[in-house]
Amino acid sequence: MQKGTIFDIKRFAIHDGPGIRTTVFFKGCPLKCPWCHNPEGQNPEPETIIRAVPVEGGGDAPTHDVIGKVVDVNAVVEEIQKDILFFDESGGGVTFSGGEPLAQPAFLELLLDACKEKGLHTCLDTSGYAPAKVFAPLVERFDLFLYDLKLMDDAEHQKCTGVPNRSILDNLRTLDELDGRVIIRFLVIPGITDAQDNIDATIDFVASLKNLGDVSILPYHKMASEKYKRLGRNNEMEGVHPPSDELMKSVRKHFEARGIRVVIGAYQ
Repeated sequence: MQKGTIFDIKRFAIHDGPGIRTTVFFKGCPLKCPWCHNPEGQNPEPETIIRAVPVEGGGDAPTHDVIGKVVDVNAVVEEIQKDILFFDESGGGVTFSGGEPLAQPAFLELLLDACKEKGLHTCLDTSGYAPAKVFAPLVERFDLFLYDLKLMDDAEHQKCTGVPNRSILDNLRTLDELDGRVIIRFLVIPGITDAQDNIDATIDFVASLKNLGDVSILPYHKMASEKYKRLGRNNEMEGVHPPSDELMKSVRKHFEARGIRVVIGAYQ
């Protein structure tokens, strides 16, 4: 039985695709985005995180928890199918997220097969960074893709994420050409992705697609700050603040001016 490494299974998720969903978080990601809101999902191996636990008499004591575990397909599917009733009633299903699920392609395919056998709606939450031979065969098998776009300039993308963006853009074109259903997500980060030339280039690219659903523009948030501390990592985004409502509305207007349907916040 093929095994893979995950760091969480979140039940009753409502922001990872339509309806009520179970989200499986794969551990390991080839991108090293400093703004990542799941930094515990970046390293492919299980790792230790420090958590403060209240003790009798007052105060806290540090405890060490292992984040990530190696599991087989049957164990994950067993957890997913606990919520089939909720999927049926809400039009939900299962979402594979991370980390980056495409970094564990064999495990991902087996999980996808198992979920399809049970008639579940399947969604892939992805950066799109993978070889074409890994990505293309999945296009017609997933019901929905939640696809992140960050920076359109390749040099800037490499500088910020550690990887080039060519395969990301090529895979999105392939997804479009093969009539895959996709929701593009654009994260607005002040001083990084909100530059007008990046917004314009993103809009130009998105407008060229023929099978586009809504675009979700997501505001950067600082809710992961504590995670970096617990992992003993430097938070490079310490001085960056969430975008203002005015900036988010301005970005939305730029997309809408090109006839692109936009929502602010996660797709539901």
